[in-house]
Amino acid sequence: MRSIRFTFPSLMLLLTIPAVFAQQGRLLVTQKGDTSLGIIDPAAGKVIASVKEGGVTGHEVIASPDGRLAYVPIYGNSGVGKPGTDGQNLVVIDIASQKIVGNLDFGHGVRPHMPAFGPKDGLLYVSTELDQSISIIDPKTLKIVGAIPTGQPQSHMFVLSHDGRRAYTANVGPGTVSVLDIPARKTLAIVPISGDTQRISISNDDRWVFTADQTKPQLAVIDTATNQVKSWVPLDGFGYGSSPTPDGRWLLIAIPDKDKVDVIDLKTMQPAPSIAVCADPQETLVRPDGKTAYVSCARSDQVAEIDLATWKVTRLIATGKSTDGLAWAEMR
Repeated sequence: MRSIRFTFPSLMLLLTIPAVFAQQGRLLVTQKGDTSLGIIDPAAGKVIASVKEGGVTGHEVIASPDGRLAYVPIYGNSGVGKPGTDGQNLVVIDIASQKIVGNLDFGHGVRPHMPAFGPKDGLLYVSTELDQSISIIDPKTLKIVGAIPTGQPQSHMFVLSHDGRRAYTANVGPGTVSVLDIPARKTLAIVPISGDTQRISISNDDRWVFTADQTKPQLAVIDTATNQVKSWVPLDGFGYGSSPTPDGRWLLIAIPDKDKVDVIDLKTMQPAPSIAVCADPQETLVRPDGKTAYVSCARSDQVAEIDLATWKVTRLIATGKSTDGLAWAEMR
């Protein structure tokens, strides 16, 4: 058999290909109308695969810390607090092979919604809405190893502190935020917001938690030292998904009824100029390198890509129907 020999430059090129792919990563997007997970090549700006989730839709997604697997809780065909099917499972998708490789059955309808990995313990946390809890899952065995009660109905979305000690849930219908002690697995406080609140995020220094009032166009800023609303930031419309930039300077928040993204200066807690995006923006995600942000737009079936150096939309990426949850998979 003829041997294959590489010159030094060609060998170096082959060795750098995996590294380039790892740095590039993949953008994951839930396509609710297609009951599938879209896998986007961010360099090409297109969906390279749509993986069916099993007939019922997931709203949110998270990638494993090594960027190889996607975890999608299967919520059901309803909206929060509305009649419909009650999802009871979570699927695991291999991003490279684009196939479902695992499934967790909660045993009964819980409407599992938001997934997040513990920053210190490596466990998977999932909001189980109908059980008024966050379930704790061992991602290696796909076994439930515990739960934290939220003390409130409709605990739809949540965020974990960067030290892994606290969780904060946005309880939609009650219009509250539950403060959870993760090691002790108990509720510490219930913070009143309004009659209706949606989505939630946390500052990089864990000092502030943000959730959007759905009765007035304003953003609640919760002081995590006191577990009370410290201030309100006016918005151009009713806010939805928000995320801070890695440098901690800005917060991007989707404004669905205005087809734009508001930008908040976290030094002054005042609005900066907003960015027009696609129709019905739902969720924002800032890439780990801090150069680019993505915004899912449900009504236009697109993801808007924003250059954070110029604060301009650089392109619109066509996706499946009713685009919503976003996650970044960084291959390691």
